[in-house]
Order: sequence, then C-alpha cells, then structure tokens
Amino acid sequence: MDTGVQLGRRFRSLKLWMILRYFGAQGVRERLRYHIDLAQQFAAWVDAHPDFERLAPTPFSVVCFRARPAGREWTEAELARLNEAILRRVNESGEIFISHTVLQGRFTLRVAIGNLQTTDRHVAHAWALVQEALAREMGPSR
Repeated sequence: MDTGVQLGRRFRSLKLWMILRYFGAQGVRERLRYHIDLAQQFAAWVDAHPDFERLAPTPFSVVCFRARPAGREWTEAELARLNEAILRRVNESGEIFISHTVLQGRFTLRVAIGNLQTTDRHVAHAWALVQEALAREMGPSR
C-alpha cells in the first residue's frame, strides 16, 4: 500500500524507474560520464582564463567558479558584487540559468550540467555568455 500510485501516495521511485527503463543502466552511466566530461571541459576553460578562478574541485557535473579579473587587487565585497552582476546578467539573458552559493565566505557561481539534451555546443555557449557578462560589467576600458 505504501508504493502504489492508485492509493495516492507519492511513487518516489517512478522517475528513476522510467529513466532506467528508457536508457538502461549502461545508458545512464554513459550520460553521467558525458555530463562529467562537459563539466571538466568548462572547468578547464575557467582554469585557463586569467580573469576567472575555480573555487572547488569538479568531480561531478557542477563547476564552482567566479570572476576575478587580473590586473588589480579586489576585496571580497567587490568580487561578490561583480559576480552577482554577472549572475544576474547571464540569467536575465534567458539563454541559460546559473546559480550561486557561498564557499568559504566567497560568492561563487555554479554551472550544473544535467539536462539530457545538453551538448558540448550548449556548454561552450554558456562559457561565452559568462565571459560576455564579465566584459560588459567591466566596461569598455577592458
């Protein structure tokens, strides 16, 4: 009686059952690997860019990072305001949605890759949007 849909209780495992039924266990593994690979690629772009820094390891499909433009000293408050503005600008575009958190007192942007339709093209576009948002926040002098 606790697992039946007909009795009105939530059938919590239905979503997982449907995914396993559709993709199979191997298909789920492959999709998870692909999303982790996409996150690793995004993290590599963050690591290679002088104006961004990664703030946490990326063992799964979430990348935690922030803008920290080179060429000057920044206070944590200034960086928080800058990254909040980047977050707002990216999300207001309506093209992608990124979230945030605070890690060790630092405002942190988070890109989570998990949609079944996400491809490398989408992740590259997300990275371009984040860079564009930083450029706009920094103004024409940059």
